[in-house]
Amino acid sequence: MEDLLRVGVISSTHGVHGEVKVFPTTDNPERFRDLDEVLLDTGKETITLEVEHMAFFKNMVILKFKGIDHIDEAAKYKGRDLLVTRENAVPLEEGEFFICDIIGSTVYEENGKEFGVLKDVLQTGANDVFVVDQVDGKEVLLPCIDDCIKEIDVEGKRVVAFILPGLL
Repeated sequence: MEDLLRVGVISSTHGVHGEVKVFPTTDNPERFRDLDEVLLDTGKETITLEVEHMAFFKNMVILKFKGIDHIDEAAKYKGRDLLVTRENAVPLEEGEFFICDIIGSTVYEENGKEFGVLKDVLQTGANDVFVVDQVDGKEVLLPCIDDCIKEIDVEGKRVVAFILPGLL
């Protein structure tokens, strides 16, 4: 399991006083309201930044970090990930999981036959879509709906799926 979870990506600067626009990569952008600090992946190291101010703007989050007071200081972090530790992550409800925890899971058909490996999860808005590399090397997209995904065992890294007619 990953120890650090991505909550957003810095997309650009906002204003001249060191604020940044962040594209939230969390299901719950409201979680930024209670965020006191984040970890910034600079590409070389991970540094802790204290959140001084936060606001929403359209589908983005505007953040101001303590000690970053000029546009030039903030601009160098464009495109960088903002992370939180698992302990600071939003608590999960029953049956919920973090996507990073199921990536790499083995996907089985209902009859127990190995189907492939879960490579990615696409978040489409209507429902998530599992990207699976099949045993034969082909890629298939499985909608994450009750009719198709029958079981997700996060601890066992196992997914059981009903392959809907016409998907292959």
